[in-house]
Amino acid sequence: MMHLTDITGKPLGLKSGADNQDKLFIRHEETLSTGSNNTPAASANAPPRVRRRNRMITSCLECRRRKLKCDKSHPCTNCVKAARDCLFLAPALDSASQLKLTEIKEKMGSLERVLEQDVAKKSTKPGISKNGVIQDVGCEGIDFAPEPEDERDLETTPLALSDAAYDDDADDDLNDLGFMMGKLRLTDRVGGFFRPKMAEELTVTLNDQRNDHRSPVEKAESPDPPAPFYPVSMSHTFMGPGPTYIAPSSTFLFSHHSSSASLIDFLPSKNVADRLLDQYWKSVHPIARLVHKPSFKRRYNTFWDDVRLGIEPAGSLQAVVFAVMFSAVVSMPEDAILMEFGVSKKDLVDNFQMGTETALGRANMIRTTKIETLQAFVIYMLPLCRSEVSRSHSALCGTAIRIAECMGLHRDGTEYGLGPVETHVRRMIWYQLCFLDVRTCEAQGPRPGIREEEFDTRMPLNVDDDDLESPIPPVESATRWTDMTLSLIRWECVEMHRVVWVDRPRLEKKKISLTAVLGKVENFRRMMREKYLLLIDDSVPVQREGRLLCEVLTLRMHAMVLHKYHNSVTQTIPDRLRQIIITSGVDSMEAAIELETSPDLRPWAWYTGAHQQYHYGLLLLLEIFAFPMRKEADRIWACLDYIFEVPPHSSRDQKGRLILTEIRDKTMIYRNARKLRAPTGLVDRLGQQPARKSGTPLDTRPSVGKMQGFDPSTVEFSQDHVAGDALYSQKVDVNKMQGNTEPRYFPSNIPLPTPPVNDDRMVDIDWYEWDKLFPPHTNAANVNLPSHS
Repeated sequence: MMHLTDITGKPLGLKSGADNQDKLFIRHEETLSTGSNNTPAASANAPPRVRRRNRMITSCLECRRRKLKCDKSHPCTNCVKAARDCLFLAPALDSASQLKLTEIKEKMGSLERVLEQDVAKKSTKPGISKNGVIQDVGCEGIDFAPEPEDERDLETTPLALSDAAYDDDADDDLNDLGFMMGKLRLTDRVGGFFRPKMAEELTVTLNDQRNDHRSPVEKAESPDPPAPFYPVSMSHTFMGPGPTYIAPSSTFLFSHHSSSASLIDFLPSKNVADRLLDQYWKSVHPIARLVHKPSFKRRYNTFWDDVRLGIEPAGSLQAVVFAVMFSAVVSMPEDAILMEFGVSKKDLVDNFQMGTETALGRANMIRTTKIETLQAFVIYMLPLCRSEVSRSHSALCGTAIRIAECMGLHRDGTEYGLGPVETHVRRMIWYQLCFLDVRTCEAQGPRPGIREEEFDTRMPLNVDDDDLESPIPPVESATRWTDMTLSLIRWECVEMHRVVWVDRPRLEKKKISLTAVLGKVENFRRMMREKYLLLIDDSVPVQREGRLLCEVLTLRMHAMVLHKYHNSVTQTIPDRLRQIIITSGVDSMEAAIELETSPDLRPWAWYTGAHQQYHYGLLLLLEIFAFPMRKEADRIWACLDYIFEVPPHSSRDQKGRLILTEIRDKTMIYRNARKLRAPTGLVDRLGQQPARKSGTPLDTRPSVGKMQGFDPSTVEFSQDHVAGDALYSQKVDVNKMQGNTEPRYFPSNIPLPTPPVNDDRMVDIDWYEWDKLFPPHTNAANVNLPSHS
């Protein structure tokens, strides 16, 4: 007998108090369900159908709930006797409403079946998605947790945007690479966000006397404004490309043949090619794996056999061999090239870049269906998309992704019955494209083009290359360090970056809680430790490279989530969140610097710019400039000295002022040249922030960057200004900032006022879940050095 439910979804039974009409209805349903075909086979094969009745309910709700006979009067006799409110449902629905109700009931039945199937399908490992990528666990219920009353007014900073706009008269001949500040390159975007008003923000911060921690002697000795230590010229020379920039060519995309040049014009001798191949295995293959080493060696020998016999190799083979040699040359130091080949690195790079582009054009890359041609194209893009990424790189990446999708690389090779090697190569190409997708959108925006729900390609197995050609190829990843482990660490982290990119707009729209997003990050870090970091032996350089790279990529996710709260113009970020930003930033910067400077990691230092652009350094600079008594001040300044290459003899306050002034001036010139436009809604919204009157009592330290009595008209900028809104503008309680609210020359024994602190006004935080993610003994919100008595 099938079970029926009423309109509320509760099961209907055949008790003595039920109406006779209910019994007749159930028997009628039984007749319908068994009368058409009552054979056992038919009943076993037919899918269960959830039947819903649409009979009008005439009894009052109280009699119906209590299973009493209702006399249908208004009010009914039972309700009058018991002194209850007698309520009836509305009259019968019209035909359209009745159809809608039926549709809703059928959808409920479908959802019930899907839920049962999902519960029964727990066959995959916890925390691992269908494509083998680590996923978040333990945060399912937090996404929909009720929002506390005091968190509903939370807003991220409106100064950081996802989308950019430009005037039509912008200079397209100008490079879109931004400008260099030491090792930091700044473009229109900082940390992936478009900042059209950054020059004004920095101006307000620099002019705020409350950020001036210099003694009277230091003020007298320091020029105001400080003289730039990087000469700023209106000739825009400082906006030129750096030494690692390689501009792509579009000729192989838009012409039938890139050039009339012959392969021989670019091909080196066999000895030189062998040396470059060794360089590729040493410096490129471990950090950015894209070929299966044993099978590529066979293809490489075939290439030279054809050349020796005077036969022109296949276009795809030419392209992949030249792409490998091109990336190998880029990975070599300048002095090593001069010593071994007797030519400059630039000349050698130009030769092999032209050879690769010519081969790609002849291989018909733009309409290819060959995996080898696409493989060559992605290898060609590896040295291009590092620390300096232009819009042209982003466009090439989008082209490569579309070609890969047209070739079905977003579907796993096992679905097509491919062999283990070909499946492995397809997976490597796809996830390297995923990495390039995230890297180019960080530099040029606006957001990743590949969506997680649109592909099911699995992560490559954690195995050695030779294992895939064994008589019994592996079907599961090994639990040891293999040839693939370093690349897998990169790709796993990048896929989590993609999750954060998706969650950030959801966070701003209150569709997910901040605790849930940070919980995903922390669970991901924990699972990375369990899956990979336990396999690492720090005495092996390539394994230490993997550990440091994992630290850089995972710790950066804290800034990706909290950056817009740190720069909020309306609320103060709690110190527990501020401590995460500071400690993660310092640890991330130190790991990145070690990746660049450690002698035993030098073979892979050429590619560190693809993983770290030091934008976290600017965030730490603004923090330490406003609050110099942070516990991590010494570590922060050690990183900043390396990143910005400032004069060592200056004081910390002078160095901070020099760097911020230089960034402001160069940002203004770059913005005027690029004709950046700020949304009118942004300007209107910021204009609603009232300026503080001079008589306002100061029981707490005012917002950094919200200068009392500041008149934006006094700033000599050509575009609109917003009063009182700065890159760093939070309201800070004095008792949280002990040691930071006094100029250095104040006696340290003067007590500071301690108004009550309310940490819970700011962010959408579930502090119970928070203590699980960040235990209090490791995150006690003590961001400053202890005060001296």
